[in-house]
Amino acid sequence: MSELSPESAAAPSAAAIDYVERALLAARDLIESTVTRHRRELTQDSWAGTALGKVPLAEVVDTLIDGAERTVSVILSGGEEQTRAVCAALGRRVKGGRRGVAVRLLCMERAAAAGGIRTLARTDPRCEARVCDGGLPEALMVDGQIVYVTNGQPDPVRGGRQASLVEDPATVRALELMFAGAWGNAVALAEYPRLGGRLCPESARRILECLRTGHTDEVAARDMQVSLRTYRRYVAEIMRELGANSRFQAGVRAVEMGLLSGGH
Repeated sequence: MSELSPESAAAPSAAAIDYVERALLAARDLIESTVTRHRRELTQDSWAGTALGKVPLAEVVDTLIDGAERTVSVILSGGEEQTRAVCAALGRRVKGGRRGVAVRLLCMERAAAAGGIRTLARTDPRCEARVCDGGLPEALMVDGQIVYVTNGQPDPVRGGRQASLVEDPATVRALELMFAGAWGNAVALAEYPRLGGRLCPESARRILECLRTGHTDEVAARDMQVSLRTYRRYVAEIMRELGANSRFQAGVRAVEMGLLSGGH
């Protein structure tokens, strides 16, 4: 029987190296978790002496999402400020944070048209997005422990938004059940009708193409063989369904949503 050389006897096995690496990674994750939780608690303490609605929404969203360890659930009303804050916070987390957090984005119809939300759902493997009906309040739920709720309206007494940070377990559980019920009845964002109303998809695409290429209403109406008044009504319908405030914005959102190619 051959004897092991001193060098081979002293060399650690591959299994031992793997165990040490996994232990180091687990220790790193534990340290990161403790640090982010501590930072979140310190920030929440700093909010205690002021009206929460006056704290910048981006700061609240970023702090709570950065401290998440397991789950993030968001009810998106379609407000531009909330959409920007959520997309920015999740975008930063993709680059530097722990990747094991499951993210659920529950969108009202207006939020479903936001290009940033659709990009997140398409490119971030942690994110699942659905669309629901109803007037649910804006909310951000983290780890089943804390919920930030706002109706987005100014506080008539203190100014700022009307907002609250809920940590009572029973209330958090009730809000989570509300979210779960709406989530279960929601439609996957990828399957949600992108244009509805009375226009067929082909007519909608033709109108969007006319808007993008800069056709005058008179020329576009003639090409589509409809009256000028009818054409302009169709344009208004499309802008409303895309949540656009201008024809240019409608064209941009149509490209973001895949209704038109990005080429010129």
